[in-house]
Amino acid sequence: MILCGDALEELKKMEPETAQCCVTSPPYWGLRDYGVDGQIGLEKTPELYVARMVEVFREVKRVLRKDGTLWLNLGDTYSAHKDCKSIGQTIAKGTSRENAHVIPMGQSNSHNTKLLKAGGYKNKDLVGIPWMIAFALRGDGWYLRSDIIWAKPNPIPESVTDRPTKSHEYIFLLTKSAKYYYDAEAIMEPVTESTVERYGYANDGGNQKISYGESNKINRINPIIEKPGHKEELIAKGRNRRTIWEITTKGFSGAHFATFPEEIPTICIKAGTKKGDIVLDPFAGSGTTLEVAKRLSRGYIGIELNQKYVTELVEPRLENIDPLFA
Repeated sequence: MILCGDALEELKKMEPETAQCCVTSPPYWGLRDYGVDGQIGLEKTPELYVARMVEVFREVKRVLRKDGTLWLNLGDTYSAHKDCKSIGQTIAKGTSRENAHVIPMGQSNSHNTKLLKAGGYKNKDLVGIPWMIAFALRGDGWYLRSDIIWAKPNPIPESVTDRPTKSHEYIFLLTKSAKYYYDAEAIMEPVTESTVERYGYANDGGNQKISYGESNKINRINPIIEKPGHKEELIAKGRNRRTIWEITTKGFSGAHFATFPEEIPTICIKAGTKKGDIVLDPFAGSGTTLEVAKRLSRGYIGIELNQKYVTELVEPRLENIDPLFA
């Protein structure tokens, strides 16, 4: 199901505990103007933006099942607009800044120097919006379970010479309850033979290998003789996913704005849902999360404010997607 309207208002219409998992990337503060009344991201101060995000995700929490999860992708920005003009989400290759809705330098109401200085932001300060939102959501009752770094091997170039080029964004895992659904095995990372050796295997001089401690933890006082083939089994199974996700940015050919790569919602949906569960994205954009949900045989509910995106991007994108029934 795809709904066209304001995220907060559409969420309020939904029944409690409708969705199992929410995977979303809201508009970033002060970076883009999509030309739609009521859009989020053009608030005059970071605090107003954060407050609005808390309102929206309070409704998301109501709509999630008790064991549901929220995977929230957020990028940061600077107090000076000229210092943040190229650090937003990915722009599709070949897309002009105008078509990508990038706010021209000096025309952002959100980067009002007087207002920002009054709020304690010095010129050129990194605002810290992802953590502001994460802490605000925690204060509103969410469990803040993990901060994940989306590391970009191909970041957008920046013409800065007094700081490093921005090449990461945050993905926060938040939960409605202390106990929640999380399928760790579904998102295991590959393990190399050298990694297994480093985790405590040593040759005992024969055909067997020795690992140290219960569950392959290093404990050289209590070695455990592993059965032949056990190392290979560990390699095949993989290791628990880490908090650094190195994922290349990719544009979506139909979109004239920021999109995030399919790998991100794929990991989140596999970890947070089973087949048949419903995935929610209250900021659907071009429909990346919804497409992945459909491919993985999950149900989906998307909310998007811009009717043009719904009819020209999301609906055609989803029309010919075949779910994976394997």
